[in-house]
Amino acid sequence: MERHFDEQLATLKHQLIKMSALAEIMIGDAVRALVERDPQALVGLDAREEQVNRFQVDIDEACLTLIALHQPAAGDLRFILGAAKTNSDLERLADQAINIADKTRRLIIQPALKPLVLIPRMADIARGMVTDSLHAFVNRDVFLARAVLLRDDQVDALKAEVTAEMLRLMTADPAIIERAMGLILIARNLERIGDHATNIAENTIFVVEGRDVRHQGDGHKV
Repeated sequence: MERHFDEQLATLKHQLIKMSALAEIMIGDAVRALVERDPQALVGLDAREEQVNRFQVDIDEACLTLIALHQPAAGDLRFILGAAKTNSDLERLADQAINIADKTRRLIIQPALKPLVLIPRMADIARGMVTDSLHAFVNRDVFLARAVLLRDDQVDALKAEVTAEMLRLMTADPAIIERAMGLILIARNLERIGDHATNIAENTIFVVEGRDVRHQGDGHKV
């Protein structure tokens, strides 16, 4: 029975990794379409979202099955509960990639405001946070989880820069308000992706240490 439980737990981890990889591809493709003004980069995005949604259902069912059949002890129970929360965050951050894609489709058929620098930088950091937070979770790596939490501040700072820059451009030329607002909202989507990665990192600390560090401040200490 114990061996069967370990095998199911390993399968659960593998599913989370595959789901995370799909979400990361979605983020990368959505931002690449924006930066390169290439609608072809968005082809296949909806199909990937459907895959992510199927993973969400399968992982939720797997978590419930593990709890119902094996009645896991404290550490494993926290991991399974954390996996259910992580599953939800992965689905939501994939939704943010779809939101970016929707705005991108409208933006790239209009003249570009300026070369994009801050948004691609935000995307790189946010994608790295997703990768590392998931690795931290499946490997129960608290040090890596706390490093992810620190990077959330970088994403927040870049979002503030994008917003300030777009506000300056809108003030100088009201005709570009729609395009500038689109970029502000994309920066907000990337910030939300960073927030979901932060949630996953916090799940890791909960699983390993049994402490809920949300809203406490100590989760951002390495």
